[in-house]
Amino acid sequence: MNFAEKLGSGKFMVTAEISPPKGPDMSGVLEDAGLLKDLVDAVNVTDNQRAMMRMAPVALCRKLWDMGIEPVMHVTCRDRNRLALQSDLLAAHAMGISNILAMSGDYPTMGDQPGTKPVYDLDSVQLLQLIEKMNKGIDFQDGLIDGRTAFIAGAVANPGSRPLDVQLLKLNKKVEAGASFIQTQAVFDIGAFMEFIDGTKYLKIPVIAGIIPLRSARSARFMNEKIPGVTVPEEIIKRMELASDPRTEGLIIAAETIQQIRPMCRGVHIMPIGGHENTRHLLELSGQE
Repeated sequence: MNFAEKLGSGKFMVTAEISPPKGPDMSGVLEDAGLLKDLVDAVNVTDNQRAMMRMAPVALCRKLWDMGIEPVMHVTCRDRNRLALQSDLLAAHAMGISNILAMSGDYPTMGDQPGTKPVYDLDSVQLLQLIEKMNKGIDFQDGLIDGRTAFIAGAVANPGSRPLDVQLLKLNKKVEAGASFIQTQAVFDIGAFMEFIDGTKYLKIPVIAGIIPLRSARSARFMNEKIPGVTVPEEIIKRMELASDPRTEGLIIAAETIQQIRPMCRGVHIMPIGGHENTRHLLELSGQE
């Protein structure tokens, strides 16, 4: 089954995330991606994640296809106007890339080139609407294009964002605009995630929960301070501080999280700090492998 078929099958899914290189050499990231082959259902490729300049994701997505790994290509509104978005989507479709994760994108001041002028010609809801149109064979202005695309579009959500009603309102608009699945920001607070899931049940859309294996108490505090909507509970930070081997403890905490949220959602999305050398072990600890 491909990614779209798995979404409709009821299967508990595992996806993972990689970032293109900050340079023209893809050998390192392709080696990391190779660790995920036959381990996950799809691999997300980020688009200038955290507003940090990197290679365009379409090139790495094509390489993953060649390796037999199904990609999910991130597309952000931050860096492109509607012309560029449509052009990039057509190029992706022509190269066989059919899974898209639509998002607004972090503001440039968060990244490594803070003087960058943001575009945001469209927002994430309008991008999803655009993808729906292209799947019907029309462009943003309702003009005909030569053929139809066949994208499966997903959206992002932040289960830790409060007030929750605002987050759910945004999510409802994304689903109405054509989102077929949801991938979330990292989950650490099980209670907050349960509340989020209860609020999304009526949408009847697969939710794939984000998982970040912590490496240190310092990285946990960084997330609390720098990543909006992510809250690492104090008891988890204390466990990391007291652990003789913080990286192993971080994997154990992530595995426990997967076990607790599995009954609530349709899958997990692994977002490591660094590479995927421990992802197989994480899935084994959680009972997924």
